[in-house]
Amino acid sequence: MAIASNKIAFGTDGWRAIMAREFTFDNVALVAQAIATHVQGTGKAQKGVVIGYDARFLSDQFAALVADVLSANGIPALVPDRDTPTPVTAYTVRARDLAGAVMLTASHNPPEYNGIKFIPDYCHPALPDVTDAITATIQKLQAGDGTVRTGGGKPEIIDPKPDYFAHVRQLIDMEAIGKAGLKIWVDPLHATGRGYLSEILREAGCEVHTMNNERNPLFGGSLPEPNEKNLAALSAKVRETGANLGLSMDGDADRFGMVDATGQYITSNQVIALVFYHWIKTRHNSGSVVRTVATSGLIDAIAEKFGFNVIETPVGFKWVGNALNTTDAIVGGEESGGLSVKGHIPEKDGIVADLVITEQVAKTGRTPLETLAELRAMVGDFLTTRVDVKLTEASKQALMARLRDETPGTVAGLPVRSVSKVDGVKMVREDASWLLIRPSGTEPLVRCYIEARSEQAVADLKQAVHDLIPDGQPADH
Repeated sequence: MAIASNKIAFGTDGWRAIMAREFTFDNVALVAQAIATHVQGTGKAQKGVVIGYDARFLSDQFAALVADVLSANGIPALVPDRDTPTPVTAYTVRARDLAGAVMLTASHNPPEYNGIKFIPDYCHPALPDVTDAITATIQKLQAGDGTVRTGGGKPEIIDPKPDYFAHVRQLIDMEAIGKAGLKIWVDPLHATGRGYLSEILREAGCEVHTMNNERNPLFGGSLPEPNEKNLAALSAKVRETGANLGLSMDGDADRFGMVDATGQYITSNQVIALVFYHWIKTRHNSGSVVRTVATSGLIDAIAEKFGFNVIETPVGFKWVGNALNTTDAIVGGEESGGLSVKGHIPEKDGIVADLVITEQVAKTGRTPLETLAELRAMVGDFLTTRVDVKLTEASKQALMARLRDETPGTVAGLPVRSVSKVDGVKMVREDASWLLIRPSGTEPLVRCYIEARSEQAVADLKQAVHDLIPDGQPADH
């Protein structure tokens, strides 16, 4: 087999690249061989590995190739009978006591991208010790040190849905959801969540309507990202039909998207707060909550109100998942739309996030916005935004070095109360408003996250971004 020369490196959540340019069959085979080598080194190879894949072009063929390489290395390969969400693939590792999972997906990226990631038997994205080892093996293979083995036996074809559904029925109060008589619209955005959320809600007794529910590798000409813009049609359907909720997921169904009964989009920070509040009220009265450094202080305010500890992690769900696995945390979330809860696997799951909010609506009789109003009366307003700033790579590195070494003692006229350097530089002012500046790992820009308790304070912090980065140019995000 020809050895491709493109550089392959695992980022925050695996390796992603453009198909036919970098993401080729030869390169996927290289990655599969490196994963096989890692799995063999764990001493768990005989347990087998599940290979999931999303709804993109050729994902099933890439999955078949990975299965072939793993099998040729003596690792039993299991492949789902259809495109399968990342959280379902990850749950299969636990359900069948496997050595890990490989997932072929580019998540919410444009349709020309694909990706591959490895999920070890701890059931969340691989930590750097694993991805660094896999990357090092890829580099050795590219240098001609070692061979890619192919010609393995046929994989075992499985249906992972029954195990996952059985677990979800134990985790979520489906009976309460069924009794509430809810009308719900589900929009899987033509992607891998098709037939999961809608089916389990329908089984529970909800009136379920779907849109964009056919597989389309071009995602209907949009991105499979459940943000406010892409859920505008879902919002309209909810309003027009008097539905209780609109629910969505991203390309591999590990991120959530939600619309209130009024049609208003509910932000990821708000959803994490709602889930945390609901899990406190219905499941756990003590413990911790995990959030990334970029996630809202609303989580901290709820934690303080109910006596919970806050664990702050770098951006990336591998860190959130690790904390869920190793601490007493009951909820873990990130502002980009990832969430999991105690009792579930420590992998972000858009299906489960949607179901927790559905249970909350069913049990309280209140819409998400009404529950958010309840939280607002309890802890006040939290206003968040993000500003992306284009910088040359040299300017980006210089800026971050300056902020780390000479962090400002005052930002927008207020003293900085505390600084976090867990990921980028986060400056928390004495009024608890904050500015986080962190570099993109893949693009020539920095991301500036802002949170404050008033519109004026948000405006002040936006100005502070320009003052701190005078040579930057605005970037869309």
